[in-house]
Amino acid sequence: MPTLSLDIAHMLAGGLVLVSFMMLYQNRLYALLNIFALQAVILSLSVAWQAWIQEAYHLFVTALIALVFKAIIIPVALHRIVARLGIHREVETVVGLGPTMLAGMGLVALSMVIMLRVTTGADALAREDLAFALSVVLLGFLMMVTRRNAVSQVVGFMSMENGLILAGTGAKGMPLVVEISVAFSVLIALIVIGIFLFRISERFDTVDSKALDRFRGERR
Repeated sequence: MPTLSLDIAHMLAGGLVLVSFMMLYQNRLYALLNIFALQAVILSLSVAWQAWIQEAYHLFVTALIALVFKAIIIPVALHRIVARLGIHREVETVVGLGPTMLAGMGLVALSMVIMLRVTTGADALAREDLAFALSVVLLGFLMMVTRRNAVSQVVGFMSMENGLILAGTGAKGMPLVVEISVAFSVLIALIVIGIFLFRISERFDTVDSKALDRFRGERR
């Protein structure tokens, strides 16, 4: 495979990791949703490039699904949910920004060490992309555990799923039926989460997970 093709594939996969750090750094809710949309755009470009260099043209469908659902529909829906709930724009964190970013860098280093060691028999494209994909998954998980706001935790969950898609395409692609089922599962999950957030806000007047802890065990 030409070196330029590998470099572009790695650049796009590395861009997903960079945007994951941007989401960790962000403390404004609307900006966080916009950055997630940017991550979805980069994911769609990465998948489309993988489809081209692997000659796995069914992956263009995956790229289109990522662009339409994750870069447009889901961010717009979350923007409306935030506006409808009247959630404050600050993203509250469990730990400080500095320790969070340091933990993120440690997770990326761990991902590189683990994946490059366990994939010694794989080709160069799969090895690096799997390492980047694991980094995106772990950074998404870090966002989920370090954010108090339920909406930002949802964004972290979907970022993890972006990493899984990158892993599947880097490892010579997933069956198309799996890709479509994953996309619709995420869409259904978003609808359920939206209803869930409305119910939480209606019952407790907040979606802050720390504030919700105070209601644990209380009777109606």
